[in-house]
Amino acid sequence: MNNLLRTKSLEIVETPPASLHDDLLSQIRDFIVEGHLEPGSRIPERELCEKFDVSRTPLREALKVLASEGLIELLPNRGARVRQFSEQDIRHLFELIAGLDALAGRAACERISDEDIAAIERMHLEMYTHYMRQELTDYFRLNQKIHQAIVDAAANPFLSSNYATANAMVRRLRYSANLLRRDRLSDAMREHEAMVDALRRRNGDELSKLMFDHMRGKCDAVCEYMREHQPSGRAADVSALRSEEG
Repeated sequence: MNNLLRTKSLEIVETPPASLHDDLLSQIRDFIVEGHLEPGSRIPERELCEKFDVSRTPLREALKVLASEGLIELLPNRGARVRQFSEQDIRHLFELIAGLDALAGRAACERISDEDIAAIERMHLEMYTHYMRQELTDYFRLNQKIHQAIVDAAANPFLSSNYATANAMVRRLRYSANLLRRDRLSDAMREHEAMVDALRRRNGDELSKLMFDHMRGKCDAVCEYMREHQPSGRAADVSALRSEEG
């Protein structure tokens, strides 16, 4: 029963089950990350309610979470919009992520189990299959899972929290750069191969440097994408660019 219960002095709002909230949050996050809304554009609440078959209340709760992640901005009495970053913002964020990745790589080599290494190797092979088939959405999904698995293996909750916050803010741009800078993918695959090999050998110093350099390269690709597709400072319409490719 998800209705509002009223008494003379008390209102009790029964919230949807956590799984429903998480599913909606994931769907809206992916919808934005995959480029269906431009950076700087308003969040069309009515259209999203219809698309995901929800009322305004759970939608707005999900938007609050996305705002806390830095993916969107809430506007006082004016709804919300997709967050737009300058190149300096991006470089500062990737500087942080590169440092966190480097720390995670070193710590993971000290703490990861053989079973978790094997799981990451399987994800790497699956990612390579998607790369060969040019299935870029699935490639990106596995790419993110591998980085997250290494962060998880570091077993440092403060590292994990800061990584999640910073990564959520640039996830959309990383996704867009992967779609539009396909020449970068072969380099990224070679870098991932070296990272998995260093993890397998538990060489923390090597993996730390590889992950740092890998993320710095990703930053350069994202910034180049921004310069090429947002020359006037206007947000790029990724969905339109994708359709032009096809």
